[in-house]
Amino acid sequence: MEDLFRVGVIANTHGVHGEVKVFPTTEDPKRFDWLKEVLLDEGKEKIPLKIQKVRYFKNLVIIKFKGIDNINDIEKYKGMDLYVTRENAIPLEEDEYYIADIIGSEVSTEDGKFFGILKDVLETGVNLVYVVEHEGKEVLLPAIPDCVKDIDTEEKKIVVHIMPGLLD
Repeated sequence: MEDLFRVGVIANTHGVHGEVKVFPTTEDPKRFDWLKEVLLDEGKEKIPLKIQKVRYFKNLVIIKFKGIDNINDIEKYKGMDLYVTRENAIPLEEDEYYIADIIGSEVSTEDGKFFGILKDVLETGVNLVYVVEHEGKEVLLPAIPDCVKDIDTEEKKIVVHIMPGLLD
């Protein structure tokens, strides 16, 4: 299971005092209000950064990290991802799962036949859409009860019903 979850990407600096504009990649951008720390993925390692102040501007989160007080100290991190640990992830309700925990799952049909591998999950305004690699092509499956019948995050297996027209 995935132990780190991406919550944002540093889009740019903000002002000269070390603040950054972050594009949130989390379902609830307001979660930054209670987050105390994030991990910055700088390639070779993940650097823990303590959050000092958070505010919001349009679709971005403006964050000030403790100990970073100058634009020159933060500018090199533009475009880098911010993560949280599983312990700091948004708690799940019953029958919910983290998308990161199902990526790479084996997808089978209701009759037990291998269908493909889950490569990605798209978030549309209405419902999630699973991107499954099937016979060398990408097939889009709506993550609705009529189509997705079972998800086993421990075994990384998903059972689906192929609705008429989905493969046309």
